[in-house]
Amino acid sequence: MTGVWPINERAGGRPVGWKGWPSGKAFAFVLTHDVEGGRGVQRCLRLAKMEQALNLVSSFNFVPEKYPLSAEVRNELVANGFEVGVHDLRHDGRLFRSEKEFLRQVGRINRYLRSWHAVGFRSGSMYHSLPWMHNMEIEYDSSTFDTDPFEPQPEGMDTVFPLWVPREHGDGGYVELPYTLPQDMTLFVILRHRDSRFWKDKVEWIVERGGMVLLISHPDYMHWSGDRRRIDEYEAGLYEDFLRYIEEKYRDRYWNALPMQVARYWKGCMAGPQAARHDFR
Repeated sequence: MTGVWPINERAGGRPVGWKGWPSGKAFAFVLTHDVEGGRGVQRCLRLAKMEQALNLVSSFNFVPEKYPLSAEVRNELVANGFEVGVHDLRHDGRLFRSEKEFLRQVGRINRYLRSWHAVGFRSGSMYHSLPWMHNMEIEYDSSTFDTDPFEPQPEGMDTVFPLWVPREHGDGGYVELPYTLPQDMTLFVILRHRDSRFWKDKVEWIVERGGMVLLISHPDYMHWSGDRRRIDEYEAGLYEDFLRYIEEKYRDRYWNALPMQVARYWKGCMAGPQAARHDFR
Protein backbone atom coordinates (compact mmCIF):
# COMPACT_ATOMS: atom_id res chain seq x y z
CA MET A 1 0.00 0.00 0.00
CA THR A 2 2.94 2.27 -0.70
CA GLY A 3 1.78 5.84 -1.24
CA VAL A 4 -1.46 5.35 0.68
CA TRP A 5 -0.65 3.79 4.06
CA PRO A 6 0.68 4.41 6.61
CA ILE A 7 1.66 7.70 4.98
CA ASN A 8 -0.46 9.49 2.41
CA GLU A 9 1.51 12.44 1.11
CA ARG A 10 -1.69 14.32 0.29
CA ALA A 11 -2.44 14.52 4.02
CA GLY A 12 0.57 16.66 4.83
CA GLY A 13 -0.60 20.05 3.60
CA ARG A 14 -0.95 22.83 6.17
CA PRO A 15 -4.40 24.41 6.43
CA VAL A 16 -4.87 27.92 5.12
CA GLY A 17 -4.52 30.40 7.96
CA TRP A 18 -2.81 27.96 10.33
CA LYS A 19 -0.55 29.78 12.80
CA GLY A 20 0.70 26.86 14.87
CA TRP A 21 0.24 25.03 18.13
CA PRO A 22 0.25 26.67 21.57
CA SER A 23 3.58 27.94 22.92
CA GLY A 24 5.24 27.33 19.57
CA LYS A 25 5.20 23.54 19.93
CA ALA A 26 6.22 21.60 16.84
CA PHE A 27 3.28 19.19 16.92
CA ALA A 28 0.30 18.03 18.95
CA PHE A 29 0.56 14.63 20.64
CA VAL A 30 -2.88 13.19 21.44
CA LEU A 31 -3.36 9.79 23.06
CA THR A 32 -6.76 8.10 22.99
CA HIS A 33 -7.98 4.69 24.09
CA ASP A 34 -11.05 2.81 22.92
CA VAL A 35 -12.28 0.38 25.57
CA GLU A 36 -14.00 -2.51 23.79
CA GLY A 37 -15.05 -4.74 26.68
CA GLY A 38 -14.80 -5.69 30.31
CA ARG A 39 -11.21 -6.80 29.92
CA GLY A 40 -10.29 -3.30 28.80
CA VAL A 41 -12.20 -1.67 31.65
CA GLN A 42 -10.16 -3.68 34.16
CA ARG A 43 -6.93 -2.37 32.61
CA CYS A 44 -7.80 1.33 32.27
CA LEU A 45 -6.46 2.56 35.59
CA ARG A 46 -3.23 0.60 35.18
CA LEU A 47 -2.73 2.12 31.74
CA ALA A 48 -3.50 5.60 33.06
CA LYS A 49 -0.95 5.21 35.86
CA MET A 50 1.70 4.18 33.35
CA GLU A 51 1.02 7.30 31.27
CA GLN A 52 0.86 9.49 34.36
CA ALA A 53 4.33 8.30 35.37
CA LEU A 54 5.54 9.64 32.02
CA ASN A 55 3.75 12.98 32.60
CA LEU A 56 1.25 12.22 29.84
CA VAL A 57 -2.53 12.52 29.65
CA SER A 58 -5.01 10.74 27.41
CA SER A 59 -8.70 10.07 26.83
CA PHE A 60 -10.61 6.85 27.45
CA ASN A 61 -13.68 6.17 25.31
CA PHE A 62 -16.26 3.78 26.77
CA VAL A 63 -19.21 1.97 25.14
CA PRO A 64 -22.24 2.89 27.26
CA GLU A 65 -24.52 -0.10 26.58
CA LYS A 66 -22.13 -2.98 26.00
CA TYR A 67 -20.49 -3.74 29.36
CA PRO A 68 -20.67 -2.65 33.01
CA LEU A 69 -18.77 0.54 33.78
CA SER A 70 -18.65 2.01 37.25
CA ALA A 71 -18.79 5.73 37.89
CA GLU A 72 -15.76 5.23 40.13
CA VAL A 73 -13.54 4.31 37.17
CA ARG A 74 -14.69 7.31 35.15
CA ASN A 75 -14.38 9.67 38.08
CA GLU A 76 -10.89 8.48 39.00
CA LEU A 77 -9.67 8.99 35.46
CA VAL A 78 -11.07 12.52 35.30
CA ALA A 79 -9.77 13.37 38.77
CA ASN A 80 -6.27 12.48 37.59
CA GLY A 81 -6.40 14.72 34.55
CA PHE A 82 -7.64 12.26 31.94
CA GLU A 83 -10.69 12.61 29.70
CA VAL A 84 -13.69 10.32 29.24
CA GLY A 85 -15.59 10.09 25.96
CA VAL A 86 -18.50 8.12 24.52
CA HIS A 87 -17.61 5.28 22.16
CA ASP A 88 -20.66 4.49 20.05
CA LEU A 89 -23.73 3.20 21.92
CA ARG A 90 -23.46 -0.58 21.69
CA HIS A 91 -20.54 -0.97 19.23
CA ASP A 92 -22.65 -3.36 17.15
CA GLY A 93 -22.28 -1.74 13.72
CA ARG A 94 -25.88 -0.51 13.65
CA LEU A 95 -25.55 3.16 14.58
CA PHE A 96 -24.84 4.44 11.05
CA ARG A 97 -26.81 1.80 9.15
CA SER A 98 -29.34 4.48 8.20
CA GLU A 99 -30.16 8.05 9.18
CA LYS A 100 -33.37 6.81 10.74
CA GLU A 101 -31.45 4.35 12.91
CA PHE A 102 -28.96 7.03 13.88
CA LEU A 103 -31.65 9.50 14.91
CA ARG A 104 -33.39 6.77 16.89
CA GLN A 105 -30.26 6.21 18.99
CA VAL A 106 -28.74 9.69 19.20
CA GLY A 107 -30.96 10.77 22.10
CA ARG A 108 -29.52 8.05 24.32
CA ILE A 109 -25.99 8.96 23.25
CA ASN A 110 -26.63 12.56 24.23
CA ARG A 111 -27.90 11.46 27.63
CA TYR A 112 -24.65 9.58 28.24
CA LEU A 113 -22.64 12.57 27.08
CA ARG A 114 -24.43 14.76 29.59
CA SER A 115 -24.30 12.20 32.39
CA TRP A 116 -20.57 11.62 31.95
CA HIS A 117 -19.83 15.33 31.38
CA ALA A 118 -18.23 14.22 28.12
CA VAL A 119 -17.77 16.41 25.05
CA GLY A 120 -16.27 13.89 22.61
CA PHE A 121 -17.51 10.91 20.59
CA ARG A 122 -16.01 8.09 18.55
CA SER A 123 -18.04 5.50 16.69
CA GLY A 124 -17.42 1.77 16.56
CA SER A 125 -15.30 0.63 13.59
CA MET A 126 -15.00 4.29 12.51
CA TYR A 127 -18.37 4.36 10.79
CA HIS A 128 -19.48 7.95 10.39
CA SER A 129 -21.64 10.50 8.67
CA LEU A 130 -20.29 13.87 9.69
CA PRO A 131 -23.46 15.84 8.80
CA TRP A 132 -25.62 13.55 10.97
CA MET A 133 -23.32 14.12 13.93
CA HIS A 134 -24.55 17.67 14.32
CA ASN A 135 -27.40 16.01 16.21
CA MET A 136 -24.93 15.06 18.94
CA GLU A 137 -24.16 17.35 21.85
CA ILE A 138 -20.42 17.25 21.21
CA GLU A 139 -17.49 19.60 20.86
CA TYR A 140 -15.57 17.07 18.78
CA ASP A 141 -15.81 13.76 16.98
CA SER A 142 -12.92 11.40 16.31
CA SER A 143 -14.41 8.74 14.04
CA THR A 144 -12.17 9.41 11.03
CA PHE A 145 -8.52 9.16 10.03
CA ASP A 146 -6.06 10.71 7.64
CA THR A 147 -5.58 7.40 5.84
CA ASP A 148 -6.51 3.84 6.80
CA PRO A 149 -7.55 1.42 4.04
CA PHE A 150 -8.10 -1.32 6.63
CA GLU A 151 -11.30 0.28 7.93
CA PRO A 152 -14.72 -0.75 6.58
CA GLN A 153 -15.43 2.86 5.54
CA PRO A 154 -11.94 3.47 4.16
CA GLU A 155 -12.18 7.01 2.74
CA GLY A 156 -9.74 9.16 4.69
CA MET A 157 -9.85 12.86 5.51
CA ASP A 158 -6.49 13.41 3.76
CA THR A 159 -5.12 15.61 6.54
CA VAL A 160 -3.07 15.25 9.71
CA PHE A 161 -4.71 18.35 11.17
CA PRO A 162 -8.08 18.78 12.87
CA LEU A 163 -11.06 20.03 10.86
CA TRP A 164 -13.94 22.34 11.64
CA VAL A 165 -17.26 20.79 10.57
CA PRO A 166 -19.82 23.60 10.24
CA ARG A 167 -23.56 23.18 10.22
CA GLU A 168 -24.98 23.35 6.72
CA HIS A 169 -27.51 25.93 7.89
CA GLY A 170 -27.05 28.26 10.80
CA ASP A 171 -24.19 28.77 13.19
CA GLY A 172 -22.16 26.26 15.09
CA GLY A 173 -20.44 23.02 14.38
CA TYR A 174 -17.87 20.73 15.91
CA VAL A 175 -14.23 19.82 15.46
CA GLU A 176 -13.24 16.58 13.75
CA LEU A 177 -10.06 14.94 15.09
CA PRO A 178 -8.85 12.26 12.67
CA TYR A 179 -6.46 9.68 14.04
CA THR A 180 -3.14 9.86 12.26
CA LEU A 181 -1.16 6.80 13.37
CA PRO A 182 -2.08 3.18 12.57
CA GLN A 183 -4.19 1.60 15.29
CA ASP A 184 -2.38 -0.71 17.69
CA MET A 185 -4.56 -3.69 16.80
CA THR A 186 -3.81 -3.23 13.10
CA LEU A 187 -0.05 -3.19 13.66
CA PHE A 188 0.48 -5.66 16.45
CA VAL A 189 -2.46 -8.08 16.33
CA ILE A 190 -3.51 -8.24 12.67
CA LEU A 191 -0.18 -7.54 10.93
CA ARG A 192 1.88 -9.05 13.79
CA HIS A 193 4.58 -6.38 13.83
CA ARG A 194 7.16 -6.82 16.58
CA ASP A 195 8.15 -3.18 16.98
CA SER A 196 6.72 0.32 16.65
CA ARG A 197 8.77 1.35 13.61
CA PHE A 198 5.65 2.31 11.61
CA TRP A 199 4.55 4.64 14.43
CA LYS A 200 7.98 6.24 14.72
CA ASP A 201 8.36 6.79 10.98
CA LYS A 202 4.89 8.32 10.72
CA VAL A 203 5.54 10.61 13.71
CA GLU A 204 8.70 11.92 12.06
CA TRP A 205 6.72 12.65 8.88
CA ILE A 206 3.96 14.45 10.83
CA VAL A 207 6.46 16.48 12.87
CA GLU A 208 8.11 17.74 9.70
CA ARG A 209 4.70 19.10 8.67
CA GLY A 210 3.72 20.46 12.06
CA GLY A 211 0.62 18.30 12.29
CA MET A 212 -1.25 16.32 14.91
CA VAL A 213 -0.10 12.90 16.09
CA LEU A 214 -3.30 11.21 17.28
CA LEU A 215 -3.11 7.57 18.32
CA ILE A 216 -5.86 5.06 19.14
CA SER A 217 -4.84 2.17 21.36
CA HIS A 218 -6.95 -0.42 23.15
CA PRO A 219 -6.30 -1.60 26.71
CA ASP A 220 -8.26 -4.75 25.81
CA TYR A 221 -5.43 -5.88 23.53
CA MET A 222 -2.50 -4.91 25.76
CA HIS A 223 -0.87 -7.81 27.57
CA TRP A 224 0.62 -7.11 30.96
CA SER A 225 2.94 -9.51 32.79
CA GLY A 226 1.41 -12.09 35.07
CA ASP A 227 -0.86 -14.06 32.77
CA ARG A 228 -0.63 -15.84 29.45
CA ARG A 229 -0.83 -13.64 26.37
CA ARG A 230 -3.90 -14.28 24.25
CA ILE A 231 -3.92 -14.41 20.47
CA ASP A 232 -5.59 -10.98 20.28
CA GLU A 233 -3.10 -9.28 22.59
CA TYR A 234 0.30 -7.64 22.22
CA GLU A 235 2.90 -6.76 24.82
CA ALA A 236 2.04 -3.50 26.59
CA GLY A 237 5.75 -2.73 26.59
CA LEU A 238 5.53 -1.88 22.88
CA TYR A 239 3.20 1.01 23.71
CA GLU A 240 5.24 2.15 26.71
CA ASP A 241 8.50 2.03 24.76
CA PHE A 242 6.93 4.18 22.05
CA LEU A 243 5.90 6.81 24.59
CA ARG A 244 9.42 6.84 26.04
CA TYR A 245 10.83 7.23 22.54
CA ILE A 246 8.65 10.30 21.93
CA GLU A 247 9.77 11.86 25.21
CA GLU A 248 13.44 11.21 24.49
CA LYS A 249 13.49 12.32 20.84
CA TYR A 250 10.99 15.18 20.93
CA ARG A 251 11.32 16.45 24.49
CA ASP A 252 9.80 19.92 24.91
CA ARG A 253 8.72 19.98 21.26
CA TYR A 254 5.23 18.46 21.56
CA TRP A 255 1.94 19.57 23.06
CA ASN A 256 0.47 16.57 24.85
CA ALA A 257 -3.16 17.59 25.12
CA LEU A 258 -6.52 15.99 25.73
CA PRO A 259 -8.74 15.77 22.64
CA MET A 260 -11.14 18.33 24.11
CA GLN A 261 -8.25 20.79 24.57
CA VAL A 262 -7.17 20.36 20.95
CA ALA A 263 -10.77 20.79 19.78
CA ARG A 264 -11.23 24.00 21.76
CA TYR A 265 -7.94 25.41 20.53
CA TRP A 266 -8.77 24.58 16.93
CA LYS A 267 -12.27 26.03 17.17
CA GLY A 268 -10.86 29.21 18.61
CA CYS A 269 -8.36 29.84 15.84
CA MET A 270 -9.49 27.86 12.78
CA ALA A 271 -13.29 27.54 12.68
CA GLY A 272 -13.66 30.14 9.95
CA PRO A 273 -10.99 29.37 7.35
CA GLN A 274 -11.37 25.58 7.56
CA ALA A 275 -15.11 25.47 7.05
CA ALA A 276 -15.06 26.00 3.30
CA ARG A 277 -12.25 23.60 2.38
CA HIS A 278 -13.86 20.18 2.78
CA ASP A 279 -16.84 18.27 1.46
CA PHE A 280 -18.25 16.52 4.51
CA ARG A 281 -20.29 13.39 3.89
